Amino acid sequence: QVQLVESGGGLVQAGGSLRLSCAASGSIFSIVVMGWYRQAPGMQREVVAHIKSDGRTNYADSMKGRFTISRDNAKNTVYLQMNSLKPEDTAVYYCNAMGAMGSLYWGQGTQVTVSS
Repeated sequence: QVQLVESGGGLVQAGGSLRLSCAASGSIFSIVVMGWYRQAPGMQREVVAHIKSDGRTNYADSMKGRFTISRDNAKNTVYLQMNSLKPEDTAVYYCNAMGAMGSLYWGQGTQVTVSS
């Protein structure tokens, strides 16, 4: 089992920045990919970015150039740096981890609200 705890959400004005953190615990040795997803009210959950155990990253097109995913292996933590935030970035942001056998784990989510 893997436990994920997100933090860092909040209210920010358009154009501002936030950094989300996701601390992993438990069977972290099994994790091969970690990522961030988001879900806006009335919308489906969508991928934001992923980072693999070798450090390779990929992003949803709308986040490229504004968001950066990174990881600190010593702290078992993945970060999402979000810059130039827009009101349409308002959503609950979820941390996700996938194990080597395909198991999926989710955090409880953290609210990000961007005011215009």
